[in-house]
Amino acid sequence: MVAAVGGAVCLSACGRGDASDALPSVTRTSRIECAQNGQLAASGSSAQQNAMQHWMHEYQSACPGVQIRYVPIGSGGGVAQFLRGATVLGGTDSALKPDEIEISRDVCPGSSAINLPMVGGPIAIGYNLSGVKDLVLDAPALARIFASEITVWNDEEIKRLNPGLQLPATPISAVHRSDESGTTQNLNAYLAGAARDEWPYPKEKAWQAEGGHSAAGSDGVASEVSSTDGAIGYFELSFAQRGNIPTVRLDTGAPEPVAASAETASAGIAAAEVVGRGKDMTLKFDYGTRAPGAYPIVLVTYEVVCAKGNQADVLPVLKSFLTYTASEEGQKGLSRIHYAPLPDGVAAQVREVVSTLS
Repeated sequence: MVAAVGGAVCLSACGRGDASDALPSVTRTSRIECAQNGQLAASGSSAQQNAMQHWMHEYQSACPGVQIRYVPIGSGGGVAQFLRGATVLGGTDSALKPDEIEISRDVCPGSSAINLPMVGGPIAIGYNLSGVKDLVLDAPALARIFASEITVWNDEEIKRLNPGLQLPATPISAVHRSDESGTTQNLNAYLAGAARDEWPYPKEKAWQAEGGHSAAGSDGVASEVSSTDGAIGYFELSFAQRGNIPTVRLDTGAPEPVAASAETASAGIAAAEVVGRGKDMTLKFDYGTRAPGAYPIVLVTYEVVCAKGNQADVLPVLKSFLTYTASEEGQKGLSRIHYAPLPDGVAAQVREVVSTLS
C-alpha cells in the first residue's frame, strides 16, 4: 500500500468519472494516487529511458491532469540541469558526488539533494559480428578491447574464451558514449575492479580510454553497433532487446558464463549495500562477484531530488509520481521491458523517503 499523496486515489479512469463507471477495458487493480494537476520537468539517464516512458504512459493514463516530461540527455546532463534548477528531478546512473551534493544546497533551500534508487538492470555488452551469435568474453578481454589493444575478432585471447567458435578476422570497432554517462561510469567501475591490471582509467562519467568510436546516448551507441559489422558497445539491456542485438556472456569465474538478464541483474542488486547517509539511498555493488548466475555489470538509476525545499506547486506531482514508480505496481512491469525491479526491501525504503519529501 502506498501513502496518500497530494490528491485522490485514482484508478485508470481517474478524472473521467467514478471508478465504478469505468469501461470494461480499464484495469481495476491499477491503483495510482494521482496529484490533481501540475507539471514535472525531469531529464538525465538514457539507460532508464524505456522504463521512464513506461511509467509516464501508465501514470498519465491514470492521471490526465498531470504532465510529465523526461528528456534522456545522459546522466551528466541530467545532474547538471538539476543543479542549476532547470528541473526538479535528475536521473543518473551513478550517485551524486559529495561536491555535487554541496552544490545542490543552492537549489534545495534548507536542505540538499538525495539519491533514490528506482530501476536497475545489467549493462549489456552488445556486438555485431557476422556469423557469431554466442560470444563469451571476460573482464581483461573487454578492457583490452575498449582500450584498443585487441583490434581484431580472431585475436588469440578471444579465441581462448570461445573454443571451437569460428571467429573472423574482422576489425573491432569499439563504441563508447560521447556524453557524460553513469553507464560509462559503471562500466569503468567494473573494469577497474575486475581487470585492474588492464584498465587504469578512473571511474568517471566521461570516457577516458583512447581509440574507438563515440556516439551520444544509449540509443546512439546501440544504433552504431547495430549498423556496423565488427562493432561492440555497451548499453542497458532493453536497448539490445529492442534492436535485436546479441549480447556477450561474461566469464566471471563462476561455473558458467553469465548472460545479461533482468534475473541475473537482480541477483547483484539484492546483494548491494545501502551506504548513503540519512535519507540518501546510495548503493554499493560488488563488481568482482563470482557468484553463480550473478551478472556483475549492474547499474541502478537514481532519481535525484531535493529532500526539502521543493516548489510547492510541483511537490504533489513529484511525490505522487515517485510513489508510483517505487510501488509494487510500478516495479512489477519492469522485467517485461528487460529491467531489473528493485528488491522489495529497497523499494519500501524508497517509498518511505518519498513520503517525507517537502
